[in-house]
Amino acid sequence: MFSRVTATKRIQALTKRIRIIQGGTAASKSISILLILIDLAQRDTKPTVTSVVSESFPHLKRGVMRDFLNIMEEHKYFVPDRWNKTDYIYTLETGSKIEFFSADQPSKVRGPRRERLFINECNNVPYETFDQLEVRTRDTVWLDFNPTTEFWLYEHVVNRTDAESIILTYRDNEALDKAVVDSIEQRKNNKSWWRVYGEGLLGEVETRIYRGWNIIDEVPHEARIIRTGLDFGYSNDETAIVDVYEYNGGYILDEIVYRKGMGNKQITNTLQAKPQQALVIADSAEPKSIDELRSYGINILPCQKGPGSVLRGIQYVQAQRISITKQSINGIKEFRNYIWLTDKDGKIVNEEDPRSANHIMSAVRYALDSLKPNESALKQVLTRQFETNRNRFELNSTK
Repeated sequence: MFSRVTATKRIQALTKRIRIIQGGTAASKSISILLILIDLAQRDTKPTVTSVVSESFPHLKRGVMRDFLNIMEEHKYFVPDRWNKTDYIYTLETGSKIEFFSADQPSKVRGPRRERLFINECNNVPYETFDQLEVRTRDTVWLDFNPTTEFWLYEHVVNRTDAESIILTYRDNEALDKAVVDSIEQRKNNKSWWRVYGEGLLGEVETRIYRGWNIIDEVPHEARIIRTGLDFGYSNDETAIVDVYEYNGGYILDEIVYRKGMGNKQITNTLQAKPQQALVIADSAEPKSIDELRSYGINILPCQKGPGSVLRGIQYVQAQRISITKQSINGIKEFRNYIWLTDKDGKIVNEEDPRSANHIMSAVRYALDSLKPNESALKQVLTRQFETNRNRFELNSTK
């Protein structure tokens, strides 16, 4: 059962039009806001419209929309006939509606007015989108985010007279399992991560491994698939599969699957069902699984590992121009939270932090690393070119 934890009570105490909820991981920001919005809609004496918005529809569907439906079912509020699966609108008994749409839908962003607005993870939404939505909202605006770095809110919103803000942390969420709390607190030595995700304070996560990836709507038709990366998982970790496309001098990543409990036959079926096929590069730590997938007809090779291979692979990925499709929700999340390990003094160690999810990131590294020019082969080619040029020069000089 969802409980009204301290986070919910603190958010309920906000009174101004624009309510800014800044916070760390597992602070119950979005769950608490949804609980409050559902409660308000149930108490309406005349019908209202509440819009719940996030950066993309896949992000919306796997995030706050799923949280909303879970809350409704957990509290036994949910009536299937009241949920419009086409337009993603729930109509409550009061006649009030809670609708869900993404920030990349111009017709929705510039559409009709509403009474209440919730922009989930607003730091991933452009200021122009916020501006269009906010001006079309009659009553209250709710914004939540992890403060990884400064964005438009600090310049345009936080100092408005009709805005107020609070900072929440995991400590405000008494419903968390002890295992989750312990997992969070194990990261205290990573000072930059802890500042943002532990304490909910503004700061650049300096330990982020990858930066500057572009999030795009979809893979262009002109893009050419060249590899598929596969990171095995099962009980504790997700199996991750990602397609890699070559396009306009860079690479495009498209998440195919991210799921626990997948056996090799299920992985095979997933790979064979893809409309476009490419050589699969998989984690070499699973030779038995690779052999089994090959026996099912999958064109697959193990990645190359050895001393320093992870760091070299990361460095190669860092040097590429990367885009990722917006439907790659887990890939985007890992990209934003994939960090370096730090020592007790907060100094970066050139190793990935084993506590950060890295399944898509590993699959990407396997795939891209296999495209890296073979240094020994390249050396042989250059040597042959040098010998050919030298012989040609000597031949010409004797004439």
